[in-house]
Amino acid sequence: MHNRAQEIFTPEFRFGLGGVPLGNEFAKHTDKEAQATLEAAWALGVRYYDVAPWYGLGLAERRFGRFLHGQRRDDYLLSSKVGKLFRAAKNNRHADMFPFSDSPNDLVIDYTADGVRRSIEDSLQRLGISHLDIAFVHDLSPDFAWFPEGGWEKQYEIARKGAFPALSKMRDEGIIRAWGVGVNTPYAILKVIEDADPDVCLCARQYSLIDHADALNQVFPAVRAKNVSLVIGSALNAGFISGSPRYNYGKENFKIPPEVIQKLGRLRAVAERHGVDLRTAALQFSAAASEAVALVVGAGSERQIQEDWNSMQSMIPKDFWSELKQERLIEKNAPTPAI
Repeated sequence: MHNRAQEIFTPEFRFGLGGVPLGNEFAKHTDKEAQATLEAAWALGVRYYDVAPWYGLGLAERRFGRFLHGQRRDDYLLSSKVGKLFRAAKNNRHADMFPFSDSPNDLVIDYTADGVRRSIEDSLQRLGISHLDIAFVHDLSPDFAWFPEGGWEKQYEIARKGAFPALSKMRDEGIIRAWGVGVNTPYAILKVIEDADPDVCLCARQYSLIDHADALNQVFPAVRAKNVSLVIGSALNAGFISGSPRYNYGKENFKIPPEVIQKLGRLRAVAERHGVDLRTAALQFSAAASEAVALVVGAGSERQIQEDWNSMQSMIPKDFWSELKQERLIEKNAPTPAI
C-alpha cells in the first residue's frame, strides 16, 4: 500500500518545531524573541514547522510566516490545522485560554467543507506563503472544552461529511499534500482511519514516557493496518517532564494527578543512576516508534530549541531503557532508540 506520509517526511523533516509556545500559550514572548527562536531553529537545520490558527488565536501563524516568508518554499515542510475560524471581537471569549496573545479574534468552530477551505485560505494569508503541505483537523476529540451544543459527537459527524472528503479532494487536486487529524486522545485517530482516508495524524501528548500504553497497544497497530503514519507531539507532556508546573493542555493542566508526579520521580531516579538527561530520553523515546515519521517539539527560546536539537543527537545507554522496562516504567513492548 502507498504511504504518502513516508514519502513526504524524508530524513531532513523528521524533527520539527511546534508553534504552541510562540503563540504565547504559556508565557509572553515578544516578536523579537520569536524571530530569534525561529532563526536558531533554521540555523540548526530544523526544516519542519507545525502551527495552527488556535495557537495564540492567529499569533503563531503570523510569527512563523514572517520568518518562513523569507525562505525558499521547497526547503521546508509546513503543517497547520483546520476546523477553527476567527472573527474580530471586542470581547474575546477565549482570552482565558491565551491570556498572553493579545488577540482580538474570537473562535468559530467549523468542520464543514467550506469551513476547511476558508481555514486554509485564512492560514495562508496569515502565514504569507503559497501552500500548506499537511492539514490536520484540529482538536476533533472528546477532550476539547469549547465545542458548541451537541459536543464532540455532533462536530465529528459534521467533519465526517464535510472536512474529511473536502481534504481528500484538496489533496487529490494538489492544494495540500496530505491530511489527518491533530488530537490529544486516541479515540479520534482510531475513528477517522475507519471513516476516511487520512495520510498522517498528529498524536499529541499520547506517546510519552509518562503515558504511552494506549497509543502503543491501540493506535499503533491500527494505523499500521491502515498504512497511516503519525507525527508525535508533546513528548514532554507540555513541558512537565522537563520541569514545568503543568501537565498537558487545557483548563485543568495545573491539577497534576499524584500518580503522574510519582512516576516522574521514579523516572528521574533511574535517569540519575545512569547519568541520563530525562528530557533527552523523553524526546528520543517518543521518536523511536516506527509509526512516527516526525517528532514535533515546542520551544519558546533559542536555548530551548538548541537543547532539544542537541538531545536528539545524544547517545543513551541501553541499560537505561532496560531498567525502565524492568521497573515497569515503560511498556515491555515499547520500542527504544537504537544505539
